[in-house]
Amino acid sequence: MGMVYRKQYTMPIPPGAEIIERGAQRVARWRLRNGKLRSAELVDCKDGKVRVRGQTKAYSARYRDGCGQVVEVATGCKDEVAARAVLTRLERRAELIRAGVITAAESDAADHADKPLARHLDAYQRHLRAKGCNPRRISMLRSRLDRLARECRFPRLNKLAAGPVEGWLVDQVDAGLSAATRNSYREALVGFGNWCRRTHRLTHNPFADLPRADQNVDRRHQRRALTEVELLHLLSVARMRPLAEFGREVLTKEVDAKRPARGRATWTREPLTIENIDVSMERAREVLKDDPDLIAQLERTGYERTLIYKTLVLTGLRKGELASLTVGQLDFGGPVAYAILNAADEKNRQGSEIPLRADLVAELSSWLAVRLSELQDEARKSGKPIPARLPASTRLFRIPSGLTRIFDRDLAVAGIAKRDERNRVVDVHALRVTFGTHLSRAGVPLRTAQAAMRHSKPELTANIYTDPKLLDVAGAINALPALALPDAARTGTA
Repeated sequence: MGMVYRKQYTMPIPPGAEIIERGAQRVARWRLRNGKLRSAELVDCKDGKVRVRGQTKAYSARYRDGCGQVVEVATGCKDEVAARAVLTRLERRAELIRAGVITAAESDAADHADKPLARHLDAYQRHLRAKGCNPRRISMLRSRLDRLARECRFPRLNKLAAGPVEGWLVDQVDAGLSAATRNSYREALVGFGNWCRRTHRLTHNPFADLPRADQNVDRRHQRRALTEVELLHLLSVARMRPLAEFGREVLTKEVDAKRPARGRATWTREPLTIENIDVSMERAREVLKDDPDLIAQLERTGYERTLIYKTLVLTGLRKGELASLTVGQLDFGGPVAYAILNAADEKNRQGSEIPLRADLVAELSSWLAVRLSELQDEARKSGKPIPARLPASTRLFRIPSGLTRIFDRDLAVAGIAKRDERNRVVDVHALRVTFGTHLSRAGVPLRTAQAAMRHSKPELTANIYTDPKLLDVAGAINALPALALPDAARTGTA
């Protein structure tokens, strides 16, 4: 037979409490923040301290569950009659489990069914944090789940169903949402449903059979690879543009005679191009000749930007992965130099050793020497001890937050179209596509290229991260064996 009761607890004596005697009892009396007077009994604890004994307002219930174990649950009721009604319901459910009418999993799901969905989403978010998921991904998943819960009208867990979601996905097709984005919403729901099933909040995942959209027929953001000539132009522009921006020639604007303009409205700067960037760079040196520190800073910025692009092209690293690399993660001492990518910073959360080519290692070593020189100069100016080496925690590159915008401007100056005639785009991640494409173009076996790209499936390497336009398909056809037709006179045919 179960029972309901109010749990007792102890807490420190509130500051400013008055200690009084009531018969044989000592009582503490104090005022709450709202001005009300409250009193409670004082007790001596095992640690020798005197504390206030209190009692919860809501009742708890103790009973034997369906497995015969004594459990204690909060009823959430301040009224004893209501708390006993909750206890009766819990004991009845335990009897049904023991009789085999329902399962323990169904009983657990019933406990969670009528709770607000937001509480389950909060618990799921904490689970993802404990799992070590990327904070940005957690925020994205929560945002999408909140939107689905709001627009599909899922106030509680027992209202989750696939039907409203399918209707919502159809509406998003009409609204122009891409297949990839629709699939990301579906995957967020499926992941949440699987977690609810594992934690016995649901007996099954209602979204497991939601259909996936075909991304192959609705690719909105197809990337292309850069050619070798385009890469050379891009690296050259990235190296010179920070300084060349200060040497752009001033051009006079045409002014409306009826509306005379003043100041900045009467002139503009000449746009940088691959043809005039050298001249602009020399003009900038002349303009800034009285500020050699600024010239050196701008040249270092261009040097670092060039190395960022080149490292992305020669390693296949993603932008975030490259940003996470520190000096301590570089190993240049062995027969093969490599960078150690931590599992927490990699997309697949496995961790990898990224091999580095000899020419890239030489340039990275020179760059680290520049960084060390900067650190030593700062130490001299501040009077601190001069370091002999860079700290292991020093970031390899100071990747700016606006790298995407910077990359687009470098493309424009280099004369590289953002989109080609097939509407394929060039962005920072396209450098990874360039890496995969040039591996294939060099004849690297697909399995090796897959390992270099760190892909789980070879199809991803071959279909998504290889640009067929740069592959020598005609040359491959010419390599087929020559199949000369037999002479008609020899075969006796007319």
